[in-house]
Amino acid sequence: MLKKSLLLGLAAGIALAGAALAADPVKIVYIGKNTGNPYFDSITGGFQDACKAKGCEFEFVAPATAEATSQIPFIEAQIQRGVNVIGIAPNSPDALNQVLDDARAKGILVLTVNGDLTGNESHRDATILPVNFDIVGRDQVEMVGSLIGYEGEIAILSATTEAPDQNKWIVGMNDTLKNDPKYAKMKLVATVYGDDQPEKSTTEMEALLSNYPDLKGVIAPTTVGIAAAAQVVQSRGIADKVHVTGLGLPSEMRDFIKDGTVKAFQLWSPYNEGWLAVHFALGVLDGSIKNEVGSTFEVPNLGKITINANNSINTQAELTTFNADNIDQFNF
Repeated sequence: MLKKSLLLGLAAGIALAGAALAADPVKIVYIGKNTGNPYFDSITGGFQDACKAKGCEFEFVAPATAEATSQIPFIEAQIQRGVNVIGIAPNSPDALNQVLDDARAKGILVLTVNGDLTGNESHRDATILPVNFDIVGRDQVEMVGSLIGYEGEIAILSATTEAPDQNKWIVGMNDTLKNDPKYAKMKLVATVYGDDQPEKSTTEMEALLSNYPDLKGVIAPTTVGIAAAAQVVQSRGIADKVHVTGLGLPSEMRDFIKDGTVKAFQLWSPYNEGWLAVHFALGVLDGSIKNEVGSTFEVPNLGKITINANNSINTQAELTTFNADNIDQFNF
C-alpha cells in the first residue's frame, strides 16, 4: 500500500513538474542593427505589446555599430541563454549564416524582421517584412522624380555598404532608372553611405552638395540618413533647390514637413512588424500556424496574413506616403 502511495505521489509530482514546464513563457529576443537608432523603438513596441497580450517574455538587444559581423556575439549569447525565438534585422546577407544555423540546430525559431538574408534565405525560418521589398526601390525613384519634375541629377544616401535591405532597394532604384523611360532625364550621380550614424550621414550629405552643385534630389532609404539630409538642407536654406526624400519616421520628419524642408517621404508601420512577428512565432511553436508557402493565418488588428514565396510575410501591401496633409495622423 505504501509502495502504491509512493508511486502515485511520484506520478503526481512528475505531472506537476510537467505542467510547470509547459507553463514557462516563450522567450523571444529581437536583435536590432545597432543601438541609438529610434526606428527600432517602434518595432520593439510591437514586440512588447504582443508579448504582454500573449504572455511571452521579450528582450531587445543590439550592437553599438551596424557592421556585418557585429551581431554574431549577440546571437551566440541568446543561444546560450536558451531563448525560443530569435528575431533579427540582419546587418549582412551572409555573415550570419553559420551562427543562425547553430541557433536553428538548437531548436530556436529564427525570423528575420525588417530585413532579410537576401540570397541566403535557407538560414532562417521566415522573414517578416513591412512590404514586398521588390517595390521599394521603384517607389522611391517615383517619389523623388515627382518632386524634381522627372529631370536632373539625384543621389542616394544609404546606410552601410552591406545592409541587405538597403542594397536590395538600391538595385531596384538602378533598375528602374535604367529601364523605365519615364525617368530617362534623371541621372544618378552618386551612392554614398552614412553607416546609419547621424554624424557620418551629415558629412556624406554635405559632401554630396559640394561635389554635385547641380544636385536636385536625394533619396535616403534609411531613417537616420533622411533626417540627417533634411537637417543639412534646412540649415542651408536650400529646400527649393535640393529635394530630400526617402524612408523616415513621422515623429522625426514632422518638423521638416511642416516647414517645407521635405515635401514627402515614405515608410510603413514598423510597430506592426513586431506585433506580427510575435503572433506568427507563437503560432508556429504551438502548431496552430503552418510555416508553409501559401498558408494563411489571422492576426489581431492586421487581419488575414498570407505566407508568400521564400516564407516571406508582409504587414501591408504598399508603402505609406507622408506629407503635410497627413503627417499629424501618425505618431511613431
